[in-house]
Amino acid sequence: MRVDIITVLPALLESPFAHSILQRAQKKGLAEIVVHNLRDYSQQKQKSVDDYPYGGGSGMVMTIEPFARCIEALKAERSYDEVIFMTPDGVTLNQGIANELSIKKNLIILCGHYKGIDQRIRDLFVTRELSVGDYVLSGGELPAAIVVDAVVRLIPGVLSDETSALSDSFQDDLLDAPVYTRPADWNGHKVPDILLSGHQAKIDEWRHEQAIERTRQRRPDLLK
Repeated sequence: MRVDIITVLPALLESPFAHSILQRAQKKGLAEIVVHNLRDYSQQKQKSVDDYPYGGGSGMVMTIEPFARCIEALKAERSYDEVIFMTPDGVTLNQGIANELSIKKNLIILCGHYKGIDQRIRDLFVTRELSVGDYVLSGGELPAAIVVDAVVRLIPGVLSDETSALSDSFQDDLLDAPVYTRPADWNGHKVPDILLSGHQAKIDEWRHEQAIERTRQRRPDLLK
């Protein structure tokens, strides 16, 4: 998978992709993450990528030309399955969307800033708009990193134990069951006996029951 991210603040994305699972995915050649500085595609003397909004109002709006040049340059090199815009008014990212995107080959992610981006970018180029929650951030860089992390970890071979992702919270519209590790007894707080029994069928049954109960208590909306 290749992911191209277009941003005015590429430095914000250096750390998230240089460590842990995302770093290993790139070293294995399973994912290629390329960050593009939008200012490189500006023809303004000061490399500006924003302007005042038509109709007045506060804030600045990201202009169409730099985005168009960057997207068209990328599309001239390869085809893309999705052009994703990170925006608070997009569809809220969930595990199902992450699963769907994980089987794509090439993605472009646009990071907004300032007051927003010219609507024509959304109308002409964007194929999917995603949000990471009902709140507003300073820009789309952190949401873009969240999307990449959620998607890339699902690519076969990225995780050392591929079955681990299949039991994550939300994969079956359930939260994950409680998990424990050594020691079995810590200051009188013990691991449930069933997990020490070695009876895998009963352990799986217990975990499923616990997942349902935890979901019922914390996210009853998922059970609907």
